[in-house]
Amino acid sequence: MMSDKKKLTNEVGAPIADNENSITAGPRGLVVMSDVWLMEKMAHFNREVIPERRMHAKGWGAYGKFTVTHDISKYTKAKVLQPGAETELFVRFSTVAGERGASDCERDIRGVAVKFYTEEGNWDLVGNNTPTFFIRDVHNFSDLNRAVKRDPRTGRRSAQNNWDFWTLLPECFHQITIVMSDRGIPASYRHMHFFGEHTFSFYNEKNERVWCKFHFKTQQGIKNLSNEEAAKITGMDREFHGKDLYEAIEKGDFPKWTMYVQIMTEEQAKNHYENPFDITKIWRHAEYPLIEVGVLELNRNPENYFAEVEQAAFTPAHVVPGIGFSPDRFLQGRLFSYGDAQRYRLGVNHNHIPVNRAKVEVNEYHRDGAMRTDGNYGGTVAYTPNSAGTWSATPEVAEPPLDLEGSVYRYDPKDDPTDDCFRAGGDLWRVLTEDKKQILIDNTAGDIASVTNNIKYRHAVHCYLADKEYGERFTAAVGLDLEKVKELSKLDNNGLIQATLDQTM
Repeated sequence: MMSDKKKLTNEVGAPIADNENSITAGPRGLVVMSDVWLMEKMAHFNREVIPERRMHAKGWGAYGKFTVTHDISKYTKAKVLQPGAETELFVRFSTVAGERGASDCERDIRGVAVKFYTEEGNWDLVGNNTPTFFIRDVHNFSDLNRAVKRDPRTGRRSAQNNWDFWTLLPECFHQITIVMSDRGIPASYRHMHFFGEHTFSFYNEKNERVWCKFHFKTQQGIKNLSNEEAAKITGMDREFHGKDLYEAIEKGDFPKWTMYVQIMTEEQAKNHYENPFDITKIWRHAEYPLIEVGVLELNRNPENYFAEVEQAAFTPAHVVPGIGFSPDRFLQGRLFSYGDAQRYRLGVNHNHIPVNRAKVEVNEYHRDGAMRTDGNYGGTVAYTPNSAGTWSATPEVAEPPLDLEGSVYRYDPKDDPTDDCFRAGGDLWRVLTEDKKQILIDNTAGDIASVTNNIKYRHAVHCYLADKEYGERFTAAVGLDLEKVKELSKLDNNGLIQATLDQTM
């Protein structure tokens, strides 16, 4: 009974009203700083593990360059994206859930973080090798990562915890379908696409804003590993992807990706049939075509793994004039949590570490702190405003204003009548060839095999709602009752959760 449950509280014992939905300015608006419980959750989460990254702990990196080959200046004034511009960069690839000693070939999404050393300061584009993500509200971020990490009782990874969390949030479905597909284990970092995932913004010299998404398509072609191939490789070399990337660059076989953007106008966003800022959704290419921008090439290996790869620090809060943010709830939380994680992991002066240091002059008014490695600005005044004429702001680089609608409240995206968590997953199923469909079913059935039937039923219903064939084939693969799946599919999400709480069903 609900009355028998202990109440969730904050860190000093006060009850929490909602632990899943951020407070936003309107149903699709910005996350507000007054959501103090969200700030507490994220700040505590960032400090839970010493010294490795809480997520993306296992990674490899390389230097390279980005060359703009096409003209998108009508959308953005960012100098890094102007025709002919060439910019040095550093990229870090990673698995997500595993610790630093984990195998490179686990079934997992791959993180890809790019640091562009632009003439206007550093631009960090932090994404994954999938165009979508499991969750859309940052309130669920720490919970997702705990679900896929080690169980607190057994100290082992738990499929039960993983699938329980995934199936309780139907917006996870599209990403589950991708991760369980043949693309769930890339053959190498060189042979996968990667994406900025979030919706960002561009603004041009006229201060006109459009919304954008970033895509990087491998020029090496897509290659993936089966479970069997991955298991064999892991038994021989747990650093297989790191080795592949390093050796390719050493012998001059420089990997390349073509960068594209999708563009959506503000008017199109207002009239889009679903929330365009929801990271669990995609923008269909037929509606918002890919626009080619340039080529990213990796051509130099680091000299020291710890100094350059382990100490590399990224945050999506680092943008340059012409590139901005969006009301994406997940992005809004990451703007805080990534920088805060680096301040905890590497120290408040982590931007002085060579791999993180900008190639341009930095005048930030920050002072002191552990491991200050420069002259600490000597006797220059440390405050603003000041009468010395030191370091004034540049108003002309400000983003255009963003109109907001609605009251400040904890809106649940599932209450949005346009929300459909299964459309994209169903679309993906329908474009798969028969052999790819069977791989998806086999991978999913194998991964979920040890999980209790109530959770299997939840996922079967989600598959059925996405596409009847998808649901029927998964149901048969795991030995569930199809008629029960059909009956459960008639319930709303809360009804489905209540009907599948009993682990003995």
